[in-house]
Amino acid sequence: MCKLFINADSELWVSRTHSLRIDGMVTSVRMENAFWQVLSELAERDGMNLPQMITRLYHESIDAGHDLGNFTSFLRVCALRYLELQLSGDVPRDTRVPIASLDADRILAGKPGEPAAPEVVSKARH
Repeated sequence: MCKLFINADSELWVSRTHSLRIDGMVTSVRMENAFWQVLSELAERDGMNLPQMITRLYHESIDAGHDLGNFTSFLRVCALRYLELQLSGDVPRDTRVPIASLDADRILAGKPGEPAAPEVVSKARH
C-alpha cells in the first residue's frame, strides 16, 4: 500500500507560497504543490486564473457567513472536495465542463441526476 504514496513524485508534497491581493490586502498562502495543481485545474474549468478563483472562493465564503480563520485549510478542503465530487460522479471529469454550469443545489441535496460522465455510468453498471 505505502509504495503507491512513497514512490509518488516528491514534487507533489513540496510546499509553495502564492501571494495574492484580496480586497486590497496582500496575503500569502502556502500549500503543497498537489493542492495547487488541483486548485489550478478547478480555476481553469471556469476560465479563471488561480488568484481570481481564490478571491472568488474567499468572497463567496464570507458572503455565506463562514469564518475563514484558517483560509489555507479551507482551500485544501476545497481541493479535496472537488476530487471527491469527481469520484462520486457529481462533477464530470471532463474539465471542459465548467463548475458554474453544474446544478449545485441538486448536488448538495444528494439528488441523483443525469450521469456526469460516460465512464461513471460504465463503472456503475459493472
